[in-house]
Amino acid sequence: MAKISKKLKAVNAKVDKTKLYSISEALKLAKETSITKFDSTVEIAFNLNVDPRHADQQIRGAIVMPGGTGKTQKVLVLTKTKVKEAEDAKADFVGAEDLIQKIAKENWFDFDVIVATPEMMAELGKIGKVLGPKGLMPNPKTGTVTMDVAKALDEIKKGKVEYRTDKEGNVHSILGKVSFNEENLMKNYSAILDVIKKAKPAAVKGTYIKNISISTTMGPGIKVLIEN
Repeated sequence: MAKISKKLKAVNAKVDKTKLYSISEALKLAKETSITKFDSTVEIAFNLNVDPRHADQQIRGAIVMPGGTGKTQKVLVLTKTKVKEAEDAKADFVGAEDLIQKIAKENWFDFDVIVATPEMMAELGKIGKVLGPKGLMPNPKTGTVTMDVAKALDEIKKGKVEYRTDKEGNVHSILGKVSFNEENLMKNYSAILDVIKKAKPAAVKGTYIKNISISTTMGPGIKVLIEN
């Protein structure tokens, strides 16, 4: 069993596991219980009353966080038709089959997001088994399969994050960094909460959002009061 450090024990003691904190209290506590020497990421997790085995209950999409994410994303654009547009919009890498082959043969992953124009999807499908588990496969639902490459790049660079339900019906997302002021973290919380609420499947009856918790990298989970 892993040994818990004194520092982690001390911050764990600050969190009442039986309490539901207001989002304002939870964010303050998340900042106080961050124990890393680097600027930790603040994360949010929603536990939803959905059954992801059914296609109509799979929640997936993307949102541009109004307060930013504090994370710099390297973007690979795969296109034959929008090369100049991608270069002008400051994509980190631009290519077509050549870069798909580089991923397949050299295990090249010096990027965080792939944006592709539709004509590249047949080729990309050939390495879907490699990209899928890493969450890198472009998808029209998240705006990463598009002819509007400039818009996609602009949104990603501004702080676009993708979200999707896992097998247990949980949705995880970045809220920002510990160094963010509370106002920007609150903006991001309100934005992602609104998106999740609007994505409620018609088949879901009764309570939809069962639990919300926030945490920082290596920090304790803090349960959030769900306000209507």
